[in-house]
Amino acid sequence: MKFALYSTIRKLKVNCKETFHIFLNELKVVSHDRGVVVIFILAVLAYPLLYNVVYKQETLSKLPVAVVDNAHCHASTELIRNLNATPELNVYSVYTSLSEAREAFARQKVHGVIYIPSDYSKNINTGQKATLSVYCDMSSFLYYRTVLQGANHVVLDQNKDIQIKRLSEQGITGEAAQIIAEPVPYNDVVLFNETGGYASFLVPAVLILILYQTLFFGITILAGTAREENRFHVLVSISEHKGKTLRVVLGKSGAYFIIYLAWSIYVLKVIPMLFQLPHIGNSIDLIGLMIPFLMASIFFAMTISVFLPNRETGMLIFGIFSLILLFLGGVSWPLSNMPGFWKAFGWIFPSTHGIQGYIKINTLGADIHTIAKEYHTLWLQTLLYLLLCVGAYHWQIKKSLTKARLRRIEAHRRESATEKHPKEPNNTTDYKSES
Repeated sequence: MKFALYSTIRKLKVNCKETFHIFLNELKVVSHDRGVVVIFILAVLAYPLLYNVVYKQETLSKLPVAVVDNAHCHASTELIRNLNATPELNVYSVYTSLSEAREAFARQKVHGVIYIPSDYSKNINTGQKATLSVYCDMSSFLYYRTVLQGANHVVLDQNKDIQIKRLSEQGITGEAAQIIAEPVPYNDVVLFNETGGYASFLVPAVLILILYQTLFFGITILAGTAREENRFHVLVSISEHKGKTLRVVLGKSGAYFIIYLAWSIYVLKVIPMLFQLPHIGNSIDLIGLMIPFLMASIFFAMTISVFLPNRETGMLIFGIFSLILLFLGGVSWPLSNMPGFWKAFGWIFPSTHGIQGYIKINTLGADIHTIAKEYHTLWLQTLLYLLLCVGAYHWQIKKSLTKARLRRIEAHRRESATEKHPKEPNNTTDYKSES
């Protein structure tokens, strides 16, 4: 019994020692590959900064708009002045016809047109309904939202003033007029993204994708290099010893995990605080989410890398999926309105659940129990991709063994043929030489 226990402990020590050796060797391989250094270090360092600098403005302000004033009255002049006073809009010019405003719109000098009809003042003074037309630039949803939001605020305020003026003419003034003009006052409270900023909405999802894609690129580059240099048997041992494949997978994945666990703190905690992005989540919950996310991403990339023939293939294939993965993350389009096929397809990628979990923790303030669905799915993917990765590496090792065995047989045949039929001197050549 003691001997069996001692033998088990000894084997465990050997396994741990060999796994640690593979771990150190993989760190050495990473540090000596310039392409991987660029992906694993420079790209992860620079991309979050670049995205936040590009979207630093967050919201659009003083967006130029054109006003077509066919009323030429005090009410239209006051409306134009109020439009220009809003933080969203800037009245670029006042035109007398829609054709003039259309020309400025076509040249992208303005991103919206507000049309005031000729009967605007008459309808207001006679108690009828006056109509304003707002034309918004839909080439960007930000243009559309900014123009419509600024115009709506001005029109609502002016409607209230007109209502109070009409009530005062009827002898109703003071608080009574305020209550009648606005019987149901409302307060809009924006949660989690108070400024309505584009960076606060988009960049958190992009940060997860940066970790996911650079990790995938780096791992596939390493595998492609191994194939191109014909040294796969060095990076992945071809020993048939039981359990060897698992040690190789754990050693290599451990190197990637250590590197990216440190980067996760920088990308997901330091960057949001540095650029005032939402960061109300608990750090412990965030680390708890990142552990299965990184492990699932690593095993997924290692599995795919076995079947990629060279360094460039991984970047070419996965580069095509960049926008698709952002779409599948449920940020640009709600998951509830996504077709069933795309929901099922998004389940394959750890980034889908990583994005959802990170946004819920860091932006919405959820804890690890609230995101149980994403958390458990990532652990399930970790187990699934670990099994697939071990199977893929074992298949590659067997393939390498078969090739090595065939080479030895072929070399043995050539040696046997040479011994049985030694090379005879070429008489013709010798004769010519003597001549």
